[in-house]
Amino acid sequence: MISALRWLALEVKDIDHASAFYRERLALDTVRESESEVVLSAGETDLVLRRPSAIPRGGLHTHYALSIPASEYDDWYEQLAGSFDLDEHTFGSARSLYFYDPDGNCVELGESDGEESGVHGMFEVVLEVEELARAESFYTDLGMEIVDQGSERRRTRLAADGFALELWEPHLGLADARGGVHVDLGVAVGDPKATLDAVVESVRSVERLDDGIRVRDPDGHFVTFVEG
Repeated sequence: MISALRWLALEVKDIDHASAFYRERLALDTVRESESEVVLSAGETDLVLRRPSAIPRGGLHTHYALSIPASEYDDWYEQLAGSFDLDEHTFGSARSLYFYDPDGNCVELGESDGEESGVHGMFEVVLEVEELARAESFYTDLGMEIVDQGSERRRTRLAADGFALELWEPHLGLADARGGVHVDLGVAVGDPKATLDAVVESVRSVERLDDGIRVRDPDGHFVTFVEG
């Protein structure tokens, strides 16, 4: 059912400071801005920086991953190493570097095969969950596929077209990253109403919007189904 990640919202204390960080450090373009939020572009996914003034809030201490071309990885590392305590890990043949934004979110830049210069997508978001089995059931009902699990089952990785969700029971991951709490995501689906029907028995709330249907998952994360 889920075909793309449309947005990830992060809660920030100082919207000017936070947006300057992403514009200057990661060269993200501005989509739109207001007094309460700034929306930046990471490929087809919007990164929303939001003051905590309404519900849904943005996610706190959220770990997420952005795609950069492999040909530029060394340049990104050199550019960021002077200002951040970078943590680097390799997954198969792909390298990723980790660092933190001003609000304590763990940002990962991972190599991809894409040829587009700069940050050109968001390929992973980590959610903190209370019970893995319950969270796995919810997201597999949305059509995501389990592709990896931790040896002690403290984490599960699920994939849809082009991106992944990691579900973590509370713990510190690579680079001392944590799963996000009260995260706000937007996902593209073929039919928002049919998607709601697949999980309606397990959601905590439902809100019908002009452009989609917003639900709250069993762990309090907001997921909005938009047609696409």
